[in-house]
Amino acid sequence: MKEALLIIDVQNDYLEGGACELYKSRETEDCIIGLLSESRSIGRPVIYIQHINPPTDSCLLEDTPGAKISERIKPLPDDIVIMKQYPNSFLETELNVCLRSLGVDKLIVCGMMTHMSVDTTVRAAMDQGYSVAVAAKGCTTKDLEFNGETIPAETVQKTCLASLSGIFAEII
Repeated sequence: MKEALLIIDVQNDYLEGGACELYKSRETEDCIIGLLSESRSIGRPVIYIQHINPPTDSCLLEDTPGAKISERIKPLPDDIVIMKQYPNSFLETELNVCLRSLGVDKLIVCGMMTHMSVDTTVRAAMDQGYSVAVAAKGCTTKDLEFNGETIPAETVQKTCLASLSGIFAEII
């Protein structure tokens, strides 16, 4: 199987001090740095997904510092960067064509918003025929609210990973 590392939405707005700071974002980024180092050392292709929101949103706005990919994991010239506007990294992007052209059939997924872009992309990857592994410590989320109740980020994270485990992805 040919693998690629898919890094989803590791952008400044999601990191410490950002407009939409996520739970343990620096620790998550540290894990991603390790995955990135391993991938580069063995020649595994690295693909970055960069989310851009509409101008009416509060974060990840085009041409702002918050929308930039973190300096700590910034892409190298040989890395691929794909822009998206939806949680699904395949929707209206060239991701599938890119992966097919590289001969990739397995994705190692990490990144921001486990409950949103990571979850949606992993499920879509299965629909496209890819095998997927999700790096549990390489993704993070935030507290969510439902019916007036706050669901802690740790619970959201565990629930999302548990729901992906098995059918949709191997959790590593």
